[in-house]
Amino acid sequence: MSFDPELGVTLAPRVWVPLGVVVLGLALLPVGPRAGGVPWLALLVSLFGLFLLLQSQLLRLQFSEDALLVWRQQSLLRRFPYAEWLGWKLFWGPLPVLFYFREQRSIHLLPVLFDATTLRAQLTQRLSALP
Repeated sequence: MSFDPELGVTLAPRVWVPLGVVVLGLALLPVGPRAGGVPWLALLVSLFGLFLLLQSQLLRLQFSEDALLVWRQQSLLRRFPYAEWLGWKLFWGPLPVLFYFREQRSIHLLPVLFDATTLRAQLTQRLSALP
């Protein structure tokens, strides 16, 4: 199966969370001389932000009729059928940075690398019966 935009609503990528993580890492640099090990922490946080930035460009979330689909370029990585969902939540209200959802067999916590407004609208529309 290859990516088809006609299968449902595909979320646009957003780079705000990854860029925020990079900025946080860079903000730790001036603290370095006063605390041992902080430059390494700053580098690690910044690299994680760059990794998230790359993922925001490679991955796509798509809401189909019966499942949330996770794509990497043209190949389907995962399929999460709505029938197996127990709940979902976007953390940090006006500036959502974490997306949590629970299925019957697993729990998922993902950074919000996509348009949070559309994500919330699609979740509400497709999973309104969940708590």
